[in-house]
Amino acid sequence: MQAQVKEWGNSQGIRIPKEILRDAGISINETLDVTVSNGVIMLAKRLKHKTLEERAAEYGGQLNLDGEYDWGESVGREVW
Repeated sequence: MQAQVKEWGNSQGIRIPKEILRDAGISINETLDVTVSNGVIMLAKRLKHKTLEERAAEYGGQLNLDGEYDWGESVGREVW
């Protein structure tokens, strides 16, 4: 696919078809990281850090944070 750079006010812009945005998982008004390397412009979704609740939801909501964990018998010079 090809796109043409057009004037857009005092800037320039390229229109990206919604099918490409959909395939990339990019939504309207989403902020993208823009990098340039050796004449190549790359657009990438920003890394979004998940909250503890979002991470727990991926595992059925079970965090299992209470209590102690048994690592087994001591090995080496651990002192307990």
